[in-house]
Amino acid sequence: MRLSATDATFLYAESASGPMHISSVYVLEGNLAYDTVFEHLDKLLHLIPSYRRKIAFVPLNMGHPKWVDDPDFDLKNHVIHHQLPNNATFEEALDLAIGLNEPMLDRSRPLWETHVITGLPEQTLLLHITHHAMIDGASGMELIQLIYDIDPNPAPRDPPTDTWQANEPQSPGSLLQEAWQENLQGLQKFKPSDLWPSAGKQRSLMRHAISLMTSFVTRPAITAPFNAAPVGPKRRVRFLKRPFSEIREIRRAFGGTLNDVVLTAVSEGVARYLKAGNERSDNAHLRIMCPVNVRTEDQKGALGNQVSAIFPMLPAWTMDVRSRLAVVCAETEHIKKNEDAQAMTLASQSADGLWPLAMAPTQLVGTPFDPTVIAARMPMPVLPNIGWRPPNPGVNFVCTNVPGAQVPLYLAGHKVTDTIGVLILSGNIGFSATVLSYNKELFINYICEPRLLPELDFIVESTAAAFDELLTQARAHTEELSGK
Repeated sequence: MRLSATDATFLYAESASGPMHISSVYVLEGNLAYDTVFEHLDKLLHLIPSYRRKIAFVPLNMGHPKWVDDPDFDLKNHVIHHQLPNNATFEEALDLAIGLNEPMLDRSRPLWETHVITGLPEQTLLLHITHHAMIDGASGMELIQLIYDIDPNPAPRDPPTDTWQANEPQSPGSLLQEAWQENLQGLQKFKPSDLWPSAGKQRSLMRHAISLMTSFVTRPAITAPFNAAPVGPKRRVRFLKRPFSEIREIRRAFGGTLNDVVLTAVSEGVARYLKAGNERSDNAHLRIMCPVNVRTEDQKGALGNQVSAIFPMLPAWTMDVRSRLAVVCAETEHIKKNEDAQAMTLASQSADGLWPLAMAPTQLVGTPFDPTVIAARMPMPVLPNIGWRPPNPGVNFVCTNVPGAQVPLYLAGHKVTDTIGVLILSGNIGFSATVLSYNKELFINYICEPRLLPELDFIVESTAAAFDELLTQARAHTEELSGK
């Protein structure tokens, strides 16, 4: 199965400092034995065929890689046990999980792992790691819903109808010949007019996409401290959670969507961090990448990536939270009206036919000859704050919202209490946030490269304070309208 250009991009962009896997930490009640998790996943393998497939690179990268069966597949390489020392705290367990998440996945095996972390009193942590070439946020949640149950005592799953056997692996010569044939067929079908849409609507969207990409240079964002150098390999994660009922109170009082409320609190938290660090943020803006799921109904259940993005520009200076919410709502409404996500999707699709030969050097990544390991061992120095930093023609951080199950999930009868998303960091994006909803609670999960952002706790606390202020104002506004 040939990877799409979008899926392959996550392999091409990978480095020792910026692994391209999506991860999540699930906190479960009680002491869940490693053997129980192993047996549970072993019984599910026939339902998740991608778990037994690995990457096969085409020689010289004459075509995008393929997913092929791994004839040496061994579940013990993918489900791994870690015992915490005595008297370990939850924060130490979480830090262990994030440390396990830092290295790249072994490209010679299927690109996923589950780490079972035991030793906390009445709690077990499961770290699920899956490469972004295999899933996006939406398909990742569909995968989780295969692994977990909504019933603490579910009926047994149907066993496989036959014994799994790997297909015969292709030789490098066969992979190369197949890619050549596909390339020749593609050239025969190619028309120069395909590079630019002929239909009026599509042409308009493509022009808009070019305008959006041009605005990254013509309207640069602030360079925050967490953008002041390429990221190194270390990571730190913290999270906060709020009841869904609080989000509904804010929306009833002031309008907007769940994403608008979250963007308001998160961007205000970052703005307060910039102010506390004496950054020049007046009249500057944060450019935030917000991935958008474009998966259609018939694509549900399929892995791979079906995602676009929007890039709201929000004030980098501190504001009254109600005023900031109004700014966020206006910006996102403008983005929807201009169909930014549709334009970026069309631009992405137009790149599907790009020749993968240019990405051939990336086949060295993850091998003993990986040049990115040197950069990971010796990260570039952080640009200091001397009262000025160069403008940022890129993105400050990613804030992605992944809807999850609104009922409790269980694994072998053990209830999931918390879900902590662990996002990718790469380039000079040293901080990001994943928003996960689960069981009527909203989890805002923050990740940073601690060399670029040692004050992660300050942003978490500032976001919580912004939420509290917004909720207080919403309740006061509701009482005022009701005449109390």
